[in-house]
Amino acid sequence: MENAAVCPACVAGPAPDQATVEKAAGDQAILLSLPGIHCAGCIAGVERALQGVPGVASARVNLSLKRATVQAAVRVTPETLVEVLEQSGYAAAELDPQTIAATTTDAGGRDLLLRIAVAGFAMMNVMLLSIAVWSGADAATRDMFHWISAAIAIPAVMYSGRPFFQNAAQALSARRVNMDVPISLALLLALGSSIYETALSGHHAYFDAAVSLAFFLLIGRYLDHRARMAARSAADELAALETPRAMLMRAGGEVTVPVGDLAVGDVIRVVPGARIPVDGRIRAGATDLDRALLTGESLPVTAGPGFDVHAGEVTLTGALEVEVTKRAKDSTLQSLRELVEVAERAKSSYTSMADVAAKQYVPFVSVMALVALVGWYLGTGDLRVSLNVGVAVLIITCPCAMALAIPTVSTVATGRLFRRGVLVKSPTALERLTEVTRVMCDKTGTLTEGQPQMVNAPAAEVLALAAGLARGSGHPLAQAVLAEAEAREIAPAPVTDLREYPGQGVRGLFEGRTVRLGSAEWLGAGEAAGLATYLDDGRTGPQALTFKDRLRKGAAEAVARLEDLGLPVEMLTGDVQANADAIAAELGITRVHANLRPEGKTALVEQAMAEGEKVLFLGDGLNDTAALGLAHLSISPAAAVDASRAVSDVVLLNGDLANVPYTLHVAGQARGRMKENLWLATAYNLIAVPVALAGFVTPLIAALAMSGSSIVVSLNALRIRR
Repeated sequence: MENAAVCPACVAGPAPDQATVEKAAGDQAILLSLPGIHCAGCIAGVERALQGVPGVASARVNLSLKRATVQAAVRVTPETLVEVLEQSGYAAAELDPQTIAATTTDAGGRDLLLRIAVAGFAMMNVMLLSIAVWSGADAATRDMFHWISAAIAIPAVMYSGRPFFQNAAQALSARRVNMDVPISLALLLALGSSIYETALSGHHAYFDAAVSLAFFLLIGRYLDHRARMAARSAADELAALETPRAMLMRAGGEVTVPVGDLAVGDVIRVVPGARIPVDGRIRAGATDLDRALLTGESLPVTAGPGFDVHAGEVTLTGALEVEVTKRAKDSTLQSLRELVEVAERAKSSYTSMADVAAKQYVPFVSVMALVALVGWYLGTGDLRVSLNVGVAVLIITCPCAMALAIPTVSTVATGRLFRRGVLVKSPTALERLTEVTRVMCDKTGTLTEGQPQMVNAPAAEVLALAAGLARGSGHPLAQAVLAEAEAREIAPAPVTDLREYPGQGVRGLFEGRTVRLGSAEWLGAGEAAGLATYLDDGRTGPQALTFKDRLRKGAAEAVARLEDLGLPVEMLTGDVQANADAIAAELGITRVHANLRPEGKTALVEQAMAEGEKVLFLGDGLNDTAALGLAHLSISPAAAVDASRAVSDVVLLNGDLANVPYTLHVAGQARGRMKENLWLATAYNLIAVPVALAGFVTPLIAALAMSGSSIVVSLNALRIRR
């Protein structure tokens, strides 16, 4: 879809968050901030805890926004819900504007970067001291180096490892485990046993392993964080289209009031170029109405008395008097926002390969370390020896390679795609791309440019006259006439006394005669011949200037290659059937759905996914936003509106649709490397665990093995660059 017209005079602002959810009778909507959630397991845990509270009808978590929407009886208080979540190990707070601002800024990313810097600085210094010990430093010299290492490592690990410690503590307090539990145990036990060994003048200490582990794992955590921060909420973008004020017509004149104060039956005035603030019916006036919000089509429609208008649509020409038929909270734009929020919640429940691996890996690490500790203590009776072996097992099996297995591949693959002009925003997009079974596309602005282009080539004097009239209109076809004249280097004729008639065309004077440019009906040309405007030069009959929508670069190639991959392509558009069929025939698309409103597109995507299909949706407009959010995987061109780009998993920076099948190809390669990395990490553990259980692992071996496994999975990920 062509970007919706934007009125510079429109002052838009977000509506109150409480309006994002319709309150059922006798119920209330409670919004909670959840700053600590970071995976699909957190979503399930939070929703389960909230739904267990008496009086809660439903609870839905949005991972991108890190917030929960709860529908509950009036007797349920936010304090009760916060208390329940904290008992379950999740930090929570009732949502207010300050909390929203805190969760939408990237303070978390800056915090992680600072912790990475501290861990990296400490690691380099402790490693330098460890080289001296490994080289043979003995007695007092070795003890001195160990104590210096302790002075560096302890505060560094306590500071850098705080994200792991906090998440592990929350999980354990709720009687559950996550990947941060063995990580925290490894860090704390490595420091504790190292201090114990150093105090007893022992030969081995794990200070270097502890800071190295914190450094590598923080890198993985930051990569995941950056990917998630790229996914801003499309619902928040839609809020920018809500006009906060309207001109209410009263007996004493016009008065500006908040849109929320408008009641059904009020009459408001909408000036040319303004965005309509609420749903209503035109009582007086006529205009060319930009309905791109609902239909996705850039060409305006003629609207006059009795015509229904909707919030978010734009008046291009005449002023209107509109009778309000729905309050602001019930408007079409508000309904679209709610559709998008529902779609975002559905998509955020996807369980990634990393989450599945973590769920299986955590019990393995914990059991192996416990077996080593208890087994050696029963066999030797020496707590010091058994503690060293247990810590060695925990460090050597700690999920450093496992934690880097997926993020490193994602980073390399997304870098390769970015160089090709493809921006991957979602951390799980590459995985979900490999599961796609059906492709659905918007037409205008996605498969086509959304900009009318002249088809016939009128004589120079005809085009010059048409361009002279077109200067008096902002209609897309008038702009296309001017673009054609400019391309052919034809100067517009000096037409004077230009006057635009909303929904009809432009009239002016040229060489003493009246000339007109506009619709077939206005000029008496009969039925319009497709996409066309007509010129009346005042001497001959009306002449048709015909147009077509130009295909987007790579559209035909993308459709052909997707079909070759066994992915059937369907067109979903708000345009009329004839225009949709013409473009579909040109591209070789056989399944076409026309005359669709936003909810119609969403319903088709929902129906396909209910049948077990994994839908890839390509769209660019506001009317595509809900479908983009609901689809298994969504892609938008860079020229799409902000809301569509925000909700999409992938953005085509150069707009070339040929990059869609290329992205699917790279995603397939990436998933293969992810699986290889998980197998490499598993194989490493199968080899390292018996050696550690046998007591043959020293701090040097543990550090080298841990770092080596991380290097191996990183090098394997780099193969995708080819």
